[in-house]
Amino acid sequence: MKNKKHREGIVYSTNPDFEFNFGEANEIETLPASKQNLKIWLDRKGGNKVVSRVEGIIATDDDLQNLRKKLQTLCGSGGTAKDGEILLQGDHRDKILAFLLKEGYKAKKAGG
Repeated sequence: MKNKKHREGIVYSTNPDFEFNFGEANEIETLPASKQNLKIWLDRKGGNKVVSRVEGIIATDDDLQNLRKKLQTLCGSGGTAKDGEILLQGDHRDKILAFLLKEGYKAKKAGG
């Protein structure tokens, strides 16, 4: 049984066949690498700190974290991933672009 606290709107039903719909969000499925259209940006976060940002990733959270881990290992830097975006500390656009193209992704540098 799902947690009752998250039921919105329905308190009681006299219908014996009634089943409450919890409105679960559909899990995003990972697109194949060849159908991903990624952009690699260079941003400044928190003053003069430079980060490389890969955006446009359509993947499950597990696949997103796996890609982040591969990129962190490749670049030798820290980073984070959420909401279809990976941030890596430092300017690693060339390394990231070469890796993504080798893996079959459609990727390009964006911005100035």
